[in-house]
Amino acid sequence: MKVLALLFLTFTLPGAPKAPLPQPVETRPVQEARKGGVWYFADTGHAVYCYGPVMYITDPQGAPLHVATFCQGEKLIVPLKE
Repeated sequence: MKVLALLFLTFTLPGAPKAPLPQPVETRPVQEARKGGVWYFADTGHAVYCYGPVMYITDPQGAPLHVATFCQGEKLIVPLKE
């Protein structure tokens, strides 16, 4: 009984050690919305929202490849469905 009372007093006294507060988590800055993008149908079958021009580039075999540029997310170039 005395042990419980002693434990209670040690945690309720003003100078008692307290659990540290959690540190704030750093978040990515919110990107501002861009204007002027267009939805395209990607070669993978998904819709992509791109801000850059649509152009033809050559693939490693030398054939022309229709692509959209500067797409939403981390994609710089997305092949388009013909």
